[in-house]
Formats: sequence, structure tokens, C-alpha cells
Amino acid sequence: MGQTVFIPRELDANEPRVAASPETVKRLAGLGFEVIVEKGAGLGSRIPDEEFAKAGAAIGKAADASKADVVLKVRRPTDAELKGYKSGAAVIAIMDPYGNDAALSAMAKAGITAFSMEFMPRITRAQVMDVLSSQANLAGYQAVIDAAAEYDRALPMMMTAAGTVPAAKTFIMGVGVAGLQAIATARRLGAVVTATDVRPAVKEQVQSLGAKFLAVEDEEFKAAETAGGYAKEMSKEYQAKQAALTAEHIAKQDIVITTALIPGRPAPKLVSAAMVASMKPGSVIVDLAVERGGNVEGAVPGKVVTTENGVKIVGHLNVSGRVAASASLLYAKNLYAFLETMVDKAAKELAIKRDDELVKATMLTDGGKVVHPAFAKAVEAPRTEPAAIPATTMVADASAKPAVKKTAAKKPVAAKSPSSKSKGTA
Repeated sequence: MGQTVFIPRELDANEPRVAASPETVKRLAGLGFEVIVEKGAGLGSRIPDEEFAKAGAAIGKAADASKADVVLKVRRPTDAELKGYKSGAAVIAIMDPYGNDAALSAMAKAGITAFSMEFMPRITRAQVMDVLSSQANLAGYQAVIDAAAEYDRALPMMMTAAGTVPAAKTFIMGVGVAGLQAIATARRLGAVVTATDVRPAVKEQVQSLGAKFLAVEDEEFKAAETAGGYAKEMSKEYQAKQAALTAEHIAKQDIVITTALIPGRPAPKLVSAAMVASMKPGSVIVDLAVERGGNVEGAVPGKVVTTENGVKIVGHLNVSGRVAASASLLYAKNLYAFLETMVDKAAKELAIKRDDELVKATMLTDGGKVVHPAFAKAVEAPRTEPAAIPATTMVADASAKPAVKKTAAKKPVAAKSPSSKSKGTA
């Protein structure tokens, strides 16, 4: 009998996605694996058990995880799930390890080899495995759909005999994968779109989608991107200048969508309560970073809040999961593409090459230890991050323009080609 891949039903009530599709089940079987899908695992993604069975999977129960050599999941396994895994099993999921050292320690003690899909390096070889891009792309799309659902007016300009309906003014803050898709979707719906980001490389991408770019383009802005393509945290002086610019702009907007995240850090605050108060009644703000503390002051995870001045702040959780039927298909392909690189095609069995760059970048635990260099001390001093994390303010109080101290300009870092994939903001 060959090795077994197990796909469980996610235990989180807010997680409708599943880590396999009928297509990937068929392809996993072609690699020589016996595939077991837990009963009901795909129902939240419109995939009935019968579809998995037709593709060659056996429909099982949660206890079947105990005989699995590979477990494919959406979210990090809970302590209860870990107890059901056999030592040495490879578990591949979106692990969300930052601030969850106790969970990493538990995975190490369980003896599993855990891989974090969100750590996949953004190189050509791994593009098909990039879960941050596949899921953020759908989150950006859904953010605009959610905004349109809460906005009580039409988004495109409409000229009728009875008069003209003006186009909705939409502002996207953070132009990573989610931001770019939000721009494209809002433009398709006919909105007038502007966007901002601290990375200069995205300016041309924004303009290529028909939107206008808004930023304080000084020397610090020119050097505001890391070698890995992520946004740097800006100085207080830059934050104040950007705040003054965006505060005036936000007051005129109908829809604002924030997407800014820096890996391993709390979400930067982009929209203050004063900015929210300056917006017109009926305006909508969608905060895609609400699970990491939020970009918007007043955003509440899992809720749509209406402020005293009639502005709706949308804080839906797991936004890509709101289009689970699409998100699961893409995520399943990401997982299959990664797992395939670790399979010995001749022997038809898992053969993890620990010196492979993809494995080294994504492996969190192995052989009873936390092995990822960013979390190697987790076992020695496990801790659980507090639920409420005070976020760094990127765009602060714009009620007054403080005097900016003159500092020696740093040598600008060469920006990446605008044609390269945007990173840093989800």
C-alpha cells in the first residue's frame, strides 16, 4: 500500500475552505498516494463528498489522520488535531506562526514536519505555490464586492434622461496583490479609483490599471522597499506628511479599502478616527487587515460598524474564505504544486529534500524541534502573543502639519521593475 494523504474538515467555524479539490485528488492519486478526505470537508466550498469520491478519494473520518503520512490543511492544526497525527507526518497549511510560539512548540513536540505555505519564497519556480497571492487576489476582489454591497448607491457613472449619477470615488490604501485586484475590480465596476503605497515600484502598476497614484514622493519614499519587495516602516516625519495628504483625500472619498500588512508585524494604522469623521454619511471603509489589528481606527473584527456620522467600517474576517468555492480551488493547486516537489516519482513516495530552497524557506518544525531560523527559540521559551496588539501608526493624526526636521537624505535604493509582482501588502 502506498503512502496516505489526509484532507480534514477544518474545525474553525469561520473557515469554509478546504485543502483539496477533485482535480488535485486525482493528481495526488497519480503520484501514488492513497487519498482520504474527511466527510463533509468540502461542503463549505461547494464540493460534495461524491465529487471527491469520483476523483478517487476515500471518504473517511477525523480519526483517519492517525495513519496519514501527509496532512493537507487550510489552517494550523489545533492541539486536539495534533494528538491524532502520527509522528513524522508532514503537515502543510497556512500556519500563521508569528506570535504563536506555543503552537509551534506543540507542533514540534508532536513530532510532525510542519510547513508554512505563506513563507513560500516569491521566485519564478514557486509562483504556482504562492498562497499569499492566490488568496489575497480573491480578498481584494471580495473587498470591493463587500463595499458595493454596503454602499447604497451605484458605483459607475450613469447618464440618464432624468440626470447623471456620479461615479463612486474609491481609494485603495496598500497596493500589493490584494490592492491591485481591488483597483482592477473597482475600475470594472465603473468607480473612479485612486491608490497609495509607500513603495515606489507600484506607481506604474497603479497607473496601468487606470487609477491615479497618491503619495508623498520624497527621498525616503524612493527607498521605501526592502530587498524582498516588502514595504518598510516609514519614519514619523514621513508618516505625518503622508497623513496630511491622505486626510484631505479621504474626506472626499465614497469608498476606502485598506490592505496594508507587513509580515510579522501588527497592521499599521492608516485611517484615524478623525479621518473617518471627515467622510460623508453613507461612505464605506473595508479593512482587510482587521485580523492583524486593523488599518482603520474603529474597525471591529467580524463586524460592520456604523459610526455616528454614518460611515460604515467593514471588518469581515477571512475575506478570501467569503468566496470559498474559488479560493479552495486555487489553494488546493498551491498545495499540490508544493507537495509534488517533495515526491520521489520513481518510488512514488514522499522524499523531503531538506536542502531544497523551498523546503528550507517553509519548514517550521522537524524531528521534534522548531527548525525555522525565525522561530528556533520557540521551544526554549514558548509564549502566546496577546490578543490585542497595539499597532504602529503609519498614517497618524493629520489635524496639524508638524514641522519636519531636515535630515541627510539616504542614498535611494534602486526600485524593482514595476513589472515584477507586488509584495508586502496582502
